[in-house]
Amino acid sequence: MKIVVAGKGGVGKTTVAGTVSRALARNGHRVLALDADANPMLGISLGVGPEDTDALVAVRQGLETGDSEHEPTIEGFVERFGTDAPDGVRLVVASRIDQFDPG
Repeated sequence: MKIVVAGKGGVGKTTVAGTVSRALARNGHRVLALDADANPMLGISLGVGPEDTDALVAVRQGLETGDSEHEPTIEGFVERFGTDAPDGVRLVVASRIDQFDPG
């Protein structure tokens, strides 16, 4: 099952995505939450915390500076750019790449 939460800014997309993700995980589903927002805050909503959320963003931004290399596989991408959130949700931040084609 794939669920996408989209809409105008400030309408609660992140809150809804976090709530649905945690509820599904609590009911035994494997959940991969992908934060592709320009201002990634899903980690906060999932209970990861601001420091760990910022750390995920920093790893992605390392692609721009050359401090990090692209990950060629989906599994590697999820491992490298993700973290475990409460309730069994795996969070991946895939945004805030300001430079086009950094790799």
